[in-house]
Amino acid sequence: MYLVEIRYTKALEEVDQHLQAHLAFLDRYYAAGKFLLSGPFEPRDGGIIIVDSDDEEEVRRMIAEDSFYQHNAAEYKIDRIRITRADACLRDRLSLS
Repeated sequence: MYLVEIRYTKALEEVDQHLQAHLAFLDRYYAAGKFLLSGPFEPRDGGIIIVDSDDEEEVRRMIAEDSFYQHNAAEYKIDRIRITRADACLRDRLSLS
């Protein structure tokens, strides 16, 4: 899995111009079963996406489709993570015993 950290590089007014396209991007990958969790930071200066993938290049290809990325409204940090513990409601999805 990967943790994608998004940090806005433009004012919120400009980020918000691309928000609907960003939400459609999220919906597309939730529907494909690739995105597990996402949400904004508080205060709203970026957010995170947890991606179900074993391939960093796949994650980078997905991120390249994000309107925030395409309009240089955000920077992305991509870290591979190994989940070792989770609440019971997530264990099956994460293949944890």
